[in-house]
Amino acid sequence: MSKFCLFMFEGGAPVVKDVVDGADEHLIGEAEKIAVALGRMFPGLCEVVLHDLRDPRHAIRTIENNLSGRRVGDSATELGLARIADPEYPSVLQNYPNRFPDGRPVKSTSIGLKNAAGEYIAALCLNLDVSVLSPVTLALSNLVATETEHREQPLETLRDRNTRELRQTVEELAAERAATPRSLSRQDKKALVRQLYQDGYFDSRDAAQTIADLLGVSRATVYNYSK
Repeated sequence: MSKFCLFMFEGGAPVVKDVVDGADEHLIGEAEKIAVALGRMFPGLCEVVLHDLRDPRHAIRTIENNLSGRRVGDSATELGLARIADPEYPSVLQNYPNRFPDGRPVKSTSIGLKNAAGEYIAALCLNLDVSVLSPVTLALSNLVATETEHREQPLETLRDRNTRELRQTVEELAAERAATPRSLSRQDKKALVRQLYQDGYFDSRDAAQTIADLLGVSRATVYNYSK
């Protein structure tokens, strides 16, 4: 907590008392209102997190529209620690690429908040789930396309598929059904998994777990769907 020294005199001798600076707490309280309002304006789309950088081990003070699975009281991110260590660190980082723990692509913005002494005491972070927009993107691409491209079935098993390819394929297959991977019905998820199996994606290491994370199901369920 930020503090200032209050000098008082008792019997002619100075006494120094540490007093909590209520201005910092007031500033963070006002930022908390903004975090809640922004999150509730974009439900299911944009996660808004307020970090209290005065306590980096338990920095998350508010998390509205939780999409990352973090909790209030969780520690600060590397970006937050960088701000604590360097008051000259950029106050605004706009629209940088990021990812949620389950692999969904994110566009993030982080805003550092300084107190009157020029110290970073909080950070307001917005994480936009851009995977939700993939069905819209695909629909617009199809609308302006001048040629129709057909997906060709492979004549042999495809190997060495990397995780990035797999995530992109899952998102594209879900977008073709006008949905995100997690919002697909059980039958559509089963059909998607079987398509991935036929295309050889299960030959990649950890493919089943990656697919499970993207679809929001267990690894065992993915294997059951592939049968």
